[in-house]
Amino acid sequence: MSSRLVGVGVGPGDPELVTVKGVNALREADVVVVPVMDTGERGRAEATVLHYVPEEKVLRVVFALNERSDRGRREAAWDAAGGRVAELLKQHGSVAFATIGDPNVYSTFTYLAQTIAELVPGTVVETVPGITAMQDLAARSGAVLTEGTEPLTLVPVTAGATVLKEALAGPGTVVAYKFGRQAHEVAGALRETGRLADAVWGSALGLPEESIRPAAELDGAPLPYLSTLIAPARRDGGRGGKL
Repeated sequence: MSSRLVGVGVGPGDPELVTVKGVNALREADVVVVPVMDTGERGRAEATVLHYVPEEKVLRVVFALNERSDRGRREAAWDAAGGRVAELLKQHGSVAFATIGDPNVYSTFTYLAQTIAELVPGTVVETVPGITAMQDLAARSGAVLTEGTEPLTLVPVTAGATVLKEALAGPGTVVAYKFGRQAHEVAGALRETGRLADAVWGSALGLPEESIRPAAELDGAPLPYLSTLIAPARRDGGRGGKL
């Protein structure tokens, strides 16, 4: 029988936002892997998972989650993590990998699945969708992501503030992920494109340290790395104006 690797999206941090299907996948797996940084602190995925499965079923595997400059170190960490999960798949029939947000949206699971395909051929790879940070921030702030024919653009600011500025110059709502370390540049891009007034940002959504603020309050100070920004589309046509 083929081994099975399931990437489970556990949302942005609030345990109540894990889907019923996600909870079932975590509980049905023989082992639940959670990614951690080499600094060892408990991450959001692990904290969320522990609301639903016993600690003895959870295995921490180190990923270079915060490594962007040293590609060699990052890929070595991916290889080591993939090797560890490959060992688990050979010992167990089913392994779940918990990831914040959704496993198909900027997730470490993507790289793990590619590695496992090479190390353990024939492994069945599945994903269970999860609530994303932009959905949670929209709900908590009252920001509407899309109306009518509006496009929605998702930008990781790790790609550079220029990419964000280009998106803001276009139509529709723009969502920016991982912008905390470039908060000053992001505020500048919003001002230059006239998108500052209605924009909102949030971090640690659903957690005790949650912060949700108007983007106009951005003062250039660094924010948590996983901060999320929503700059809603310009809507001046009244109700249904974009239909």
